[in-house]
Formats: sequence, C-alpha cells, structure tokens
Amino acid sequence: MQRFKIIHRTYYNYSNSVVLGAHNLLLRPRENHELRIESFNLKVTPKAKIFWHIDVEDNSVAIASFTEPTQQLLVESEVVIQQYNESPLNFIVADYAINYPFSYEDDDKYILSAYMILPDEQTRVLLNNWIFNVYKISDQIQTYTLLQKLTSFINKTLTYKIREEPGVQTPSETLNLGTGSCRDFAYLFMEAVKCLGLASRFVSGYLYAPLMSSEVGSTHAWVEVYLPGGGWKGFDPTIGDIVGKDHIAVAVSRLPDNISPISGSFSGVSDSNLSVGVWVTLLS
Repeated sequence: MQRFKIIHRTYYNYSNSVVLGAHNLLLRPRENHELRIESFNLKVTPKAKIFWHIDVEDNSVAIASFTEPTQQLLVESEVVIQQYNESPLNFIVADYAINYPFSYEDDDKYILSAYMILPDEQTRVLLNNWIFNVYKISDQIQTYTLLQKLTSFINKTLTYKIREEPGVQTPSETLNLGTGSCRDFAYLFMEAVKCLGLASRFVSGYLYAPLMSSEVGSTHAWVEVYLPGGGWKGFDPTIGDIVGKDHIAVAVSRLPDNISPISGSFSGVSDSNLSVGVWVTLLS
C-alpha cells in the first residue's frame, strides 16, 4: 500500500466583479477496493453552499452555489489516499475473452452499449486503417496484448505536447498533427478501442511522477477498457503502459468533455483568466 497527498488548486480571476452560477466540482477520487480515501478537504472562496451527489456514472460531484459577487474564485482540494493497486496485472480474463476477437455476453453488452458507440464513418475508416499498423485480422493475439500494443504504439509514434487550450482534439486532428496532450491521446485510444468492438471510457485523475513531484503539475487522463473477468482496466497511452499504483482516478465518463474538474458559469461584463496547480506527493 502507498499513501499519496494530492493538492489541487484552481484560481479564476475576473477583471470586474461577477456573479457566479453553480459550479460542478469533480475533485474527490473514486473509492473502491484499490483506492481508499484517508482524508478529504475542500476549500471554496467566496463562501459557497456545497451539496454532494453521485452522478449516473458513479462519480462524486460537489455542487457549489454562491451568493456574493466576487472578482476571484478559489477552489482547493487536499486529499490523502491509500493506493492498493500495486499489482495491476494481477487479474484473470474470462476464457472466452482471452483472445481477440470476441463478443461480450448479451447481459454485459446491454449495460456496456453506451461505452461502445462508434465514431462517425469517416473517423472509423481512418482509425481502422491506423489500427492495421498494430493488428491485422489474420493475426492470432491475446486481447490484453492487443490493447497494450495500441497503448505503446501511441506513445512511440506520437509526440506529447502540453496544451493549454480547452477541449479535446479529434482522433483525426491528433493523427494528422502527430502531437497531442494526455487527453488527446486518451480520446484517440478510446475511439480506436470502440472500433475493435470493445467498451471503453475516459478517465480523469492524477499521475504521480516522482521526478516532477516538487513542481506544479496538472490533471491527467487515460482510458479504461472493460475486460470480462478482469473488469474495467486502465491503459495510459501517454506513458505507453497499463495503469498502476501511480494513477489516481477521480472521474469516468463515456465522453471526455463531461468530466472537467471544475465547470460552471458567471454573469457580468468581465474578462477572466485561469490558473491551476496540482501537486502529488508520495507519503509512504
């Protein structure tokens, strides 16, 4: 077991006084048998009423409601977690899904259908041709091996680039540019996996990078694929490997735009700028 402390600090500064609408905060990590929350503190300025709920994809969401005009919004979370996912390859895939191709059982397919929606035809053609670099229909291959090859292929053939712009590049944009951020690589991988007939979902969270732990970091993104018998297993094309003990998931969604850490609105005539800092520290 490893313990991590994560500080996530966000400032919105406004040139004039504004009235803040309700803000959705996706900052509390997802608890399960692999991850436990030891402590969690949330600080919001100006003063806000906080209401918590679990959304349709089982994410913990805080809704912050404001009454005071302000020229700055500060949201800071500090969480200490216990991470037990020290052997990410310690899982068993159901016999029928060990080798690719396979089809999900009917009951599973019904539940997973929202995570298997194919991209548009043009994107499908592009991705199927791209996948051919890694997998040919005549190949005999294990399902996990295929997913790992795709993960590694993105890491080796595309160039990582920090992007401050909001939103996610389309798979076409990422492949044409040859560059992308972690969220761009994750979306490319997610859509490619759907073209293989597998269920996948987008994950937003944090990554512990020991060489950068003392520096200002950012959130991280990767993908989970549903493997019968193994469950939702994470793959990170940015680092080219399976998700392990250094990944801390906060939210999942079938669409990458649905799980921004902070989303909301304001009313008033004002310019705004954003400043974000994330620090992930290994405690023990």
